[in-house]
Amino acid sequence: MSKTDEEIHAGCMQRFIDLANGMKEEGIETRIVSAAMTTATAIYSTYVFAGNTGRLAPAGVDKLTAAFRQQLEQVQQAREEQQKAAETPQ
Repeated sequence: MSKTDEEIHAGCMQRFIDLANGMKEEGIETRIVSAAMTTATAIYSTYVFAGNTGRLAPAGVDKLTAAFRQQLEQVQQAREEQQKAAETPQ
């Protein structure tokens, strides 16, 4: 059975988190790991949309910024729901 895009996405995401945690275990500060991941995301996203030698137009930067904001908001919403569920007696 082949994996869905959602399953592949989750697996890729976990691999990045595992890599970042490995860097943390090597003694690299989490703020540096986070900044490096953010820079890598910017570089790779530019490549995806503009190729190796291209650059994004301001509208493209705005679209990627909005996409990142949406992801960040989804993560925060999920964290909030997890926190509420942990505080609710069952």
